[in-house]
Order: sequence, then structure tokens, then C-alpha cells
Amino acid sequence: MAHILLVEDDLTYSRIVKTFLEKNSFEVVTTTKVREAQNILNTGKFDLVIADFRLPDGTGMELLQWAKAHFPTLQVILITHYSDIRIAIKAMKLGAFEYITKPINPDELLATVRESLSQKIEERTVETPKEPLKSQKPAAPTPYVTGESQEAEKLEKHIHLVAPTDLSVLVLGETGTGKELISKRIHEYSQRKDGPFVAIDCGALPKELAGSELFGHVKGAFTGALDNKTGHFESANGGTIFLDEIGNLSYEVQIQLLRAIQERKIRKIGGNKEIDIDVRIIAATNENLISQSGEGVFREDLYHRLNEFTLYAIPLRQRKADLEFFVSGFLAESNHRLNKSIKGLSPEVRDIFYNYDWPGNLRELRNIVKRAVLLSTGDKIEREALPLELYDSSFLAERPSPPVTFSPQPIGIASSSANAVPAQDYKTQWKEQEKELIQRVLHDTRFNKSKTARILNMDRKTLYSKLEKYGLE
Repeated sequence: MAHILLVEDDLTYSRIVKTFLEKNSFEVVTTTKVREAQNILNTGKFDLVIADFRLPDGTGMELLQWAKAHFPTLQVILITHYSDIRIAIKAMKLGAFEYITKPINPDELLATVRESLSQKIEERTVETPKEPLKSQKPAAPTPYVTGESQEAEKLEKHIHLVAPTDLSVLVLGETGTGKELISKRIHEYSQRKDGPFVAIDCGALPKELAGSELFGHVKGAFTGALDNKTGHFESANGGTIFLDEIGNLSYEVQIQLLRAIQERKIRKIGGNKEIDIDVRIIAATNENLISQSGEGVFREDLYHRLNEFTLYAIPLRQRKADLEFFVSGFLAESNHRLNKSIKGLSPEVRDIFYNYDWPGNLRELRNIVKRAVLLSTGDKIEREALPLELYDSSFLAERPSPPVTFSPQPIGIASSSANAVPAQDYKTQWKEQEKELIQRVLHDTRFNKSKTARILNMDRKTLYSKLEKYGLE
């Protein structure tokens, strides 16, 4: 019998979910707080954690990060309100198995729980590899979709242009837009296609161990270093390393990364021997590294080393012409996983999909399709199988606006000509644009700072810091 820890501060909701799961032969322990959940996990053996995102003493995200650091094979499912979806999507990048939205559909919950536990069992049956894992992230669920939109054709053209070179590539774009798929596409068309493709989520690396994970360490380098460790850069030798959410690396690790790029050598933590590496670097982020470099958070010299060529992962709302290509792929995947045979969308659902702005991009579309396939009883997906927020006006009124993003410079090789605008001028222009944007959003939200922060896709602390910086308090 599988053991589940349910972390939910709404006691009525917790009781309902607990009773439902116990009726389906699961053993469930409940608690209401992050700290209590940590104590329970330390004293007992659990297969799965189901946690609400908003808890009295923290968030499900904090519990997820703690659980993955202490119990790497433990599966975690997040329960969210619709307004938390972007955060939940980020949590999946940090290792959450899935997220489900309130109100919870019992069939969806049960299917998600069983799927997470079956994956855990499969992981246990795989022999532990002698070499380090080449990827911290799950394999892409579907093949790369080229699409037929003008934006997609332009992106594909530039992928084929840069792939045969050995230039470092920076892939920009919102969360869920398929930045890793783009990076794999570059690798597949490169001279290194027969070498390894190593994908690392920098946001999921514990700060104190990030250097060890990337570059390795020698036995005794620090407490807990019981043996020599091969880092991801060494594992990627002869191939491509993909550094997702590159902006999350600490300043110290950025220095090590810059040295690895410049000298094509690494040194393990605690070691004195230099190791030659032959690795192509592709980095990705949904943040503005130019702004971060101006604020001293991200090294400007590292940014320019990574940004020899820039690609932009297109938000789904800007490539609606490709929507049915993605739906078709996700349908095939969901039919296979759930043993169903759904053939397509009803005309009404097709209209709903085209009118929706998809703030969670491809990752959100994939989850919506999977949920709808699970709930559908006919051969097509009908409106009743969709979450209310996709079409119900009362949900739409409360839904946060899609994140405001800044269009990057035209896709292509970074210019270093004499006519280039000085870096300081870029910083000045960026600050002026950012200040103007914050002012406009504040005005549009009637100076509601919580809503302003959501629209700008930043936390309140960051917003207050920028308000003070630009004299907008």
C-alpha cells in the first residue's frame, strides 16, 4: 500500500481528499504546515506528497525544494488555484511530478496519483547507473513541432543556421515555451549530434552544491564528499550542455562558468588538476539578463560569452497558427499514456483554445489536453472536460494578465561592430523602458501593487525595490 502525505490547511478539503484516497486503497497522513510536513517526512517513509501551494507557514514550492534535496525519489504533486498556475509550472521544472487545480476532479486526482506512483516504481526497477545522470530533467514528452506560422518558420531557419557552428546560444522566452526542445533541435543538427546532450535546470541546483554538480568534486573536498564526483560538464564532453534558468546561478558559480567557457578547462571542487573539456553551451532564461547585469546580479562578461547567438522561444499566444500541431501531438501522447482513443477537439473546444491566451504556454496546453483526454467519454474533447477558467467569464475576470515580456533584439549573431550602441546606453535605455512600463501597469491597475507584481511577473519584494530605485513610491 502506497503511503501519501497530504499537506492542506483547509481542513474540510483535506478530509474529503483523504477519505477519497483511502477508499482507493492508499494510506494517507495529513498535516497543515510546511514545517510539520518536513518533520513527518523525516520520521516516516512516504511515496508521495500532495501539497497545497499556499500554506500558513510557507508554500508548496518551499516544501518541494526541501523534499527533493532530502528525498530525491519522492514524488510531489501540487494543488493550486488557477492564479498560481505560473508558479506551479515553475515548480514542475524544480521536480514536481504534476500540478492539479482546484476544484479538484476526483478522476483527475486519482489518475495523477497512480501515474506518479507507477513512475516511482519504474525508477526503482532501473539499475543505478555507475556514471552520473546526464540530465536532471525528464525527457521531452513529444517530438519537436516545427509549425507553419511565420514566426515558427523564422525560428526554424535560424536553428538550422546556427546549429552547424560552435557558437554559444542563448535561448530567451517565457516559462513553458519549449526552450529545451529548441536546444535539443540545435544539438541534433550540429556536428556534435553523436555526442551527449546534457540538460541541467540551474534553478533546481542547491546553491551550495551547484559548483559540485556542474564541475565535480574530489573526495574530502567538503563535508559529505565521500567519493570523487564527475560533474555535468565532464559528462557532456564532446557534446552539448544545456543550462536552463541560467540566471539562477550564484555569482561564485558564474565565475567558474566564465572560466570554463574562456579556457575550455574545468577544475573540480577541492582539486588541483585542470581537465580539458570540449563542450558547446546553450543557455536559456525567462529573465532579463541585461537588467540583472546592470544590477550586479549577473556578470555582464558572462552574458556576452553566452550570447554569441540569440533565439527567442515564441509564446503560444503569438503562434496560434501552430496550435493544432501541438494539440495533435499532445493528444497522441495522452491517448497512449491513458489508454484512450480521443480523435480531436469539438468545434466549440477548438474555438475556446484559439481564444485563450495560454499564459502557461506549451506546458499548460499539454496538461489541459491530458486532463481533457482523461475526462472525455466520447471520441472528441467537449467543453465539459475543460477547466472553467478557459471559458467561464467569472474566472477570466479574476485571472492575472499574461506576463509582460520584452522583445529581444532581432534573432541572430550578436554584433560587435564599431556602430554598436555602447553597453552603458543599452542599460540607460533599458532602465527608462522598465520605469515607463512599471508606471503604466501601476496606472492600469489603479496602483494595486499586488496585481502590478503579478502582471510584471515579479514578486512584491522585487517590485518594491524597483519602485524605490525609480522614485515611484
